Amino acid sequence: MSNANNLLDPARLHLRGSDGIELAADQFGPADGPLVLFLHGGGQTRHSWKQTGAKLAAAGMRVVTLDARGHGDSQWAADANYRRDTMVADLVNVLEQLGAPAVVVGASMGGITGLLTTMVPGGEAISALVLVDIVTRPEPTGVARVIDFLGKHRGGFDTLEQAADAVAEYMPHRPRPKNTDGLQRNLRRREGRWYWHWDPDMLEDRVEDASEMSQQMEVAARALTMPVLLVRGMQSDVVTPEGAAAFREMVPHAQLVEIGGAAHTAAGDDNDAFTDAVAKFVLETRAMETESVCD
Repeated sequence: MSNANNLLDPARLHLRGSDGIELAADQFGPADGPLVLFLHGGGQTRHSWKQTGAKLAAAGMRVVTLDARGHGDSQWAADANYRRDTMVADLVNVLEQLGAPAVVVGASMGGITGLLTTMVPGGEAISALVLVDIVTRPEPTGVARVIDFLGKHRGGFDTLEQAADAVAEYMPHRPRPKNTDGLQRNLRRREGRWYWHWDPDMLEDRVEDASEMSQQMEVAARALTMPVLLVRGMQSDVVTPEGAAAFREMVPHAQLVEIGGAAHTAAGDDNDAFTDAVAKFVLETRAMETESVCD
């Protein structure tokens, strides 16, 4: 998987979650490269990371992008089990199947999963953690706006143009794409209508108390000793400068990269800046591990 064609055309992986649920993933790059595992945010798919995956693979990294349960091409939970602890158990299973220590890069929902996984048996397979616009004390208004968007349009869309309008309304900081073909990766067509490519029941199970979740994340954050990178979109309404500062007080060794012009969807808003930040962090982490072994 080291030639250019394979970098652009990744291998499909079929993985298993904690209860046997089928999880879809793509793998880019050389099999012996440092492993970087990407976890998308709620309502997204593994394709959110496609450009970043190809670029990191070209730099010699083994990149795996995963569809969470109920998202993309992964199986939907028959019992609508999308609890946080279940997603953590899924990640532990995936790490075991991949068979190597991994830098875990998680956006929003994926970042919460990665952070909480560091506290459970099997989580030691996470060698470093990148949190993409998520902290232990996110802004409630920003979180509410995300959930509101995910809860809308359950009846689907007549056309891709309607879906593009909905996305443009949610992300006014981005120019509306003239070509809507790319949206098909995030939509399913059923009975003549387009539906988001994720199980709407995912929202029904979000019953955890926000303060309790924040406390769990803070306990996990204060226990972190591995390398940590926080990537914040400077226009984010989910992670404010104050939220980022509070996180760094809990995790003093954490690095912070802020991307100008980016909002909560930082990786997609400025993919080049995001990819450069992650690549630099992974290579630095790899170098430190090598030095430690040599010493």
